[in-house]
Amino acid sequence: MLLRQIQFFVSIVDENSFTQAAEKNFVSQSAISQAMNALEADLGVKLIERKNRSFQVTNAGEYFYRKCRSLLTELETIKKETIRLGSDEEMTLHVGYINLYAGPELSDAIAEFSALYPEVGISVQSGTHEELYHGLVSGSLDLALNDQRRAFSDEYVNMELKNAECIIELSKRAELSEYDRLEVGDLAKMSCIIVSSKEQRDTEAEYYRNILGFANDFIYAETQEEARLMVIGNRGFLPVEAVGKLPEISGTIRRIPLFRRNRRVTRKYCLFWQEERTGYYIEEFAEMLRKRFS
Repeated sequence: MLLRQIQFFVSIVDENSFTQAAEKNFVSQSAISQAMNALEADLGVKLIERKNRSFQVTNAGEYFYRKCRSLLTELETIKKETIRLGSDEEMTLHVGYINLYAGPELSDAIAEFSALYPEVGISVQSGTHEELYHGLVSGSLDLALNDQRRAFSDEYVNMELKNAECIIELSKRAELSEYDRLEVGDLAKMSCIIVSSKEQRDTEAEYYRNILGFANDFIYAETQEEARLMVIGNRGFLPVEAVGKLPEISGTIRRIPLFRRNRRVTRKYCLFWQEERTGYYIEEFAEMLRKRFS
C-alpha cells in the first residue's frame, strides 16, 4: 500500500469522480483506476463499488477514507514542521519584553525551551510598549511580553498573563518613604523616572501623564539599573509593576503600593503574537511562560 494510492483514493471520494480526481492529481484516469485496483488488492477488500459510470463507497471504504483523511492532514503538518526545522529563518525565535519587566520567569522559560529544542535559537530584546508593538507589526519579533494599551485585535493572539500591581520605588531619604501606601496625587511634587529610549520619551511621558495620572516632571533612564541609581540619589520615584517576581533591591530603596482613589493601580500584561505567524515553537514557548506567571 503506497501513500500515492491513499492520496488518489481520498481524492476520488472528495471529488466524487474518478475523472476530477485524475485532474486534481495531474495523472490519467487509467492511472487512478490502476492505483485503486492495486490498493483494493493489497487490502483484500472492496473500497468502492463501481456501477457503470458511478460508484458507491463501501462501509470499509468509508472507514478507510476517514482514517486516511486524518493521516494526510497529519502528514502535511509533519511536512511543514520538517521544512521549518530545515529553514535558517525559522530556526530563531525572536522574543521581546517590556523594559519594566525584570523577573526570572522569562529566563526560566528560555532555559526550559532551549533544553527541549536545542536546534532553535532564541533572540531576546527589551523595549518600550511602542517599540515592541512595532516589532510585532513589522515581523522582527515573533512574540512579545507587553502591557495592554490597545484594544485586543483579532489579528493577534492575546494570551493574558496577569494584572500587575503598580509599586513606587523611592529613596528612604524621601519624605514619602514613611508611608505604607501612596495615592497618585501624593507624588505630584516629585519627578517621575521613566525607563525609555530617547526616541520614545514623548510617547511614554504622554502615557504616564494621561493614562496613569502622573502630573509630574519626568526624567529619563535608558535602563532599570540606571533608573534605580537615580532613585538611590533621591532624584525622583520609579513606577514599577509586579509583572513577575520583583528583583532584590538596595537597602536604601523602599517599595510602596500605589493607589488611585483608594483602588490599587494595576496594568494587564499579555503575550502577543500575530495570528498568521502562529506555529509550534511560538505556542510551546508561550505556554511555558504562561505557566510560570500563573
